[in-house]
Amino acid sequence: MDLNKSTGTGTTDGGERTIGQLVADISNQMSGLVKAEIELAKAEVKADVTKGGIGAGLLAGAAFFALIAFILLCFALAYGLVAAGLAQWAAFLVVTGVLLVLAAVLALVGRGRLQQVSAPKRTIDTAKDSVEAIKGHDRTRA
Repeated sequence: MDLNKSTGTGTTDGGERTIGQLVADISNQMSGLVKAEIELAKAEVKADVTKGGIGAGLLAGAAFFALIAFILLCFALAYGLVAAGLAQWAAFLVVTGVLLVLAAVLALVGRGRLQQVSAPKRTIDTAKDSVEAIKGHDRTRA
């Protein structure tokens, strides 16, 4: 982008451009710069999102196969208990009970961790300070 390029608004009699023309040039150049930066950001984000989407798809595939393997492992465990002499219904009941206990423990631990999450106090305070500064007030004097 040529910073010395005129907007085509003409010049004064002495060949110099007016302040209005210079301000218009600056405005046009800033607008062009912002548009170029936005286009660059879009291109970078598009490439990253594509890579992220492929990665997420691969992780979803891996999770699917891991789930199938876990289900088969549970069946193998139940049939192992049957081979050890436990009745089939009892073996599957034991495996189901173990899974339910595991699910309950994970749910309780997860709930406890979620209750520890709080609002981002510093970010909220900084945002409030910024709004007050833009309005021309000093929040710390209040």
